[in-house]
Amino acid sequence: MTLKNDLLGQMRYEWLHVGHAPRARAAMASLAEGHRDLDLGSLNDLYDVVSLLEARGGRNVLERAEIVRALLEEAGDPEIHRALLQTLIPGIVSVCRQLRFGDGIVEDASETVGVALGLASELLTDWAGQSRQYAAPDILSALRGRLRRWLLKEKAARRTISYFDQHDEPAREASPLLARLHSFRDSKYDRIARLTYARVYEGRSLREVAAQDHSAPATLQKELQHFAVRFLI
Repeated sequence: MTLKNDLLGQMRYEWLHVGHAPRARAAMASLAEGHRDLDLGSLNDLYDVVSLLEARGGRNVLERAEIVRALLEEAGDPEIHRALLQTLIPGIVSVCRQLRFGDGIVEDASETVGVALGLASELLTDWAGQSRQYAAPDILSALRGRLRRWLLKEKAARRTISYFDQHDEPAREASPLLARLHSFRDSKYDRIARLTYARVYEGRSLREVAAQDHSAPATLQKELQHFAVRFLI
């Protein structure tokens, strides 16, 4: 699979500015002061920290691991959170590669990378303040599990949508799914629940339901899929 959108290039460009910003310099000073044993006092900003953590940055493997541990401990700071995410990008891409970028499940590898970046960011928020000797491998291992679960949900949802695209017969019997759909009546999900009902229980085609909803079939299919993943599977 190929990346249709250069997400990583966009992040590198963004980091070029964010990493040198005044807040990044202030966060760097705070990091150096709080972790004097890491000898970061000569660095100017967080951009320098990320550069230092590269294989050719001048620090050995153990020293880089200690810096990543410190970054995770301080990841409650949004600037340090962003620096740590930037540092982990090669590992995040490696995780996506291990899972074949969701080939056969998602059409665009960029979607898998984007989701992986979001999940990694969530992990950094959840784990901020922790002290982990092997912080980077631990984060990437947890990310692999979360991304695999997301892909499995996507696969199940797409099978469901595909089935209803090919079989327009209405469902004849009540089911837990029907009860679940009814529970969304008069909620903020009322519209998408009714559209799901029309597809599943009335056997109406995607094109027909989309026309009534004044939406594009592809867009509506995506909405139905995400609703199913989040609430019905």
